[in-house]
Amino acid sequence: MDIEGRNISALVKEIRRQLALSQEDLARQLGVSFATVNRWENGLSKPSKLAKAQLETFCKKMTSQGRLTIPEGENK
Repeated sequence: MDIEGRNISALVKEIRRQLALSQEDLARQLGVSFATVNRWENGLSKPSKLAKAQLETFCKKMTSQGRLTIPEGENK
C-alpha cells in the first residue's frame, strides 16, 4: 500500500476505526507521540518521510494479517 498522495487525516482515522485503536495506541505502534498522531488526524501537520515509512509498514503488516483493509482509491 502506498500512502503517498493520500489524505493522511482520513487514512489515520480509518486505520484507528478498523483496528479500534486510540490515538495514543496508534502512536505507540508507530513509535511517535500522541500529539503527532493527533496533528495528522486533525490535518495540522503531515508525517515526515520516516513517519510515512513507519505508517506504510504498519499498514502493510496489519493488511497482511487481515486486520486492515484500505481501499486503493482513497486519494486526496
